[in-house]
Amino acid sequence: MIYFNHVYQYINIEKNNRFRVVELNSPYAYIVDLDSDTSMPKQVEISVLDIEIMAETLLPIPDPYARNYDDRNLSFTIVKKRDSEWDIVSYGWNTYRSELLTKQKREAIIEQLAAQHNTNKLKIKRIFTRFWQRGLVKNALLPDYIYSGGKGKTRVLTDVKVGRPRKYGSQDGNQGINITEEVKLQFFHVIKKYYRQKEKQSLADTYDLLLRDFYSDVYYENSVKKFKVWDRTRIPTYHQFYYWYNKNKDDKADILFRESTKYFESNKRPLLSNSLSEVDGPGARYQVDATIADIYLVSSFDRSLIIGRPVVYGVIDVYSRMVTGIYVGLEGPSWVGAMMALDNMITDKVEYCSKYEIPINETQWPAKHLPDIILADRGEFEGYAVEGLINNLRIKIENTSAYRGDLKGIIERHFRTMNGRIKRTSPGTIQKEFRQRGDRDYRLDATLNLKEFTKIVIHIVLEHNQTIIEKYPLEKGMITSGLTATPIHLWNWGKENKKGRLQIVTDPNVYRLNLLPKGNARITRAGIKFKGLSYSSDKAIQEQWYLKVKNKSIEIAYDPRDVSQIYILHQNGRTYDMCYLLAKNEEYKGDALEEVEFYRELLQEAKLADQAKQSEVTINTDIAISTIIRQAESEKKQDDNGLLSKASKLKGIRVNRKAEKELQRSREKFDLLPKNSIREKPAEVIKLSKRVQADEQSVPRSNNARLMEKLKKKRDEQFGKR
Repeated sequence: MIYFNHVYQYINIEKNNRFRVVELNSPYAYIVDLDSDTSMPKQVEISVLDIEIMAETLLPIPDPYARNYDDRNLSFTIVKKRDSEWDIVSYGWNTYRSELLTKQKREAIIEQLAAQHNTNKLKIKRIFTRFWQRGLVKNALLPDYIYSGGKGKTRVLTDVKVGRPRKYGSQDGNQGINITEEVKLQFFHVIKKYYRQKEKQSLADTYDLLLRDFYSDVYYENSVKKFKVWDRTRIPTYHQFYYWYNKNKDDKADILFRESTKYFESNKRPLLSNSLSEVDGPGARYQVDATIADIYLVSSFDRSLIIGRPVVYGVIDVYSRMVTGIYVGLEGPSWVGAMMALDNMITDKVEYCSKYEIPINETQWPAKHLPDIILADRGEFEGYAVEGLINNLRIKIENTSAYRGDLKGIIERHFRTMNGRIKRTSPGTIQKEFRQRGDRDYRLDATLNLKEFTKIVIHIVLEHNQTIIEKYPLEKGMITSGLTATPIHLWNWGKENKKGRLQIVTDPNVYRLNLLPKGNARITRAGIKFKGLSYSSDKAIQEQWYLKVKNKSIEIAYDPRDVSQIYILHQNGRTYDMCYLLAKNEEYKGDALEEVEFYRELLQEAKLADQAKQSEVTINTDIAISTIIRQAESEKKQDDNGLLSKASKLKGIRVNRKAEKELQRSREKFDLLPKNSIREKPAEVIKLSKRVQADEQSVPRSNNARLMEKLKKKRDEQFGKR
């Protein structure tokens, strides 16, 4: 189908030209060639063109002359020239249209128009050619010299200096140097080497380094290397360098190399979207974050004791901006603190506020649901701790990149607002980043305890949930319903009109079981071992785990705030077995895991402190044993004169033992008489007659007898018997 003022192009080689339809007068169409200097309309049958279009040898193409000009951006000369030529075209086209389209009558009309406007025929033809070729509109007559000049183009340089002449110092004819491709390469080199670095050199410093590296001579003075910059007629000026830098400036590269990628993403990246593009209703995405509040608190037992700054965890719904969970305490930032915030997220807020003596109704804080996605920082929400949320509760966890708090802008903004509100009203807040000498220490003004500070945070959250959010992108449906952009109104409207992403927790214990961190315990004969502690359970005893199942690893859940019990999870994800501490570890009952680990560290430190002494004792003991052995070996050599055979040495072991026992008894027997008491005289030895002695000597004595005699002699010497 052929349309008026549309552009078409033939695709075959013989007719590879473009034309515009300037008039339709069935059964003919009048076309003008777009690629000729002076192109006059030609008459073609519409049916022929339709056949060529159906055969796909003629295709419609985009209008190459489609433009959008604003007269405010055009010079007076250009507008005046266009308007003068428009007077000729508009009069001739409206008055002599049929004659201009007919080849036989066209020349006479063109000649007549040239005479009326005091110009020549060629100019009239060119005016009408531009009018027909460029869309039959007034701006088709804009002169082509609006595209003339060198704006945005690089000049082809010659030996003649281009650019504005120098204002000062040019009387001698020296205008400096041209910026050739070689000079541009030098500029690019110093920008990359010096300017785009973490040292953040200024452009002026970079220019000086350019002169040092490429436009100076090196010389030495007192063995010190120095540079002599060339004459100014041979060097580029700073203005030339600055002009080139601005012309080729890459702001993104400058920030990335001079600052960092994180700085660019956090502070300079284009903001072309908002958080609502990622959600389609309440509960679609929650943001979780923690901050250390800018306030010092006191102990709940004694207000004279300062306990430091509390940790505040917050959970916020991206769609409605409602705070859905909080935790104020001293845990964290850690998984324990995040776990408490997630537990508060599904807690009924009426019941929660009543614990802090703040009466509310459900309409003031209706959030008690699970979301579809949780966006959090890396750290607490990485690892095994979140597997229960992902696998059992169908919650998707997304982690931001390191140092990219801007990706959680909603919760970050809420924390800044909360800290600012607390600073204005509460004692003990951090008022200055750095105190001057003589200033009062703001920590001494700490007055609030943890419970009182939690009450303040709850009141701030309740206020936030009813505060109008400026610049919230309201939808058409919200505007027509007369909705004001408060978190509560957005929450309720989203629940009624958007997708249902919110989930209700029916069993809080199962939910909390999935929040608890997981670990691996091992079944041994001494019980279920976890973190060096021994546990047992009724099921383990009944099923005789310690006999049948040994050295097996099982997954357990535990609360690091109390090691009194651990939980063995069942496969259904809803039930569990509780394991209790055995009696040998009852001393740790009620302690936190970090306390148990602290005691273990103390024990290891004590062992390490005594290790050197233990080594010294071991070394000295080895030396003493070696001395005893060497002395015994020496005495053995003296007593063993080599007269006794091996068989003789082994034959009398029993008799030797008997004699040694008698000697040992004499040494070990109890003597209960006082040391100063009179002891009985030893029995008098009666000498035997010579005959008897001769008889005894005539009896040969065995080796055992000689040994026994020797032992008795030693005994008598030891006890003073002579």
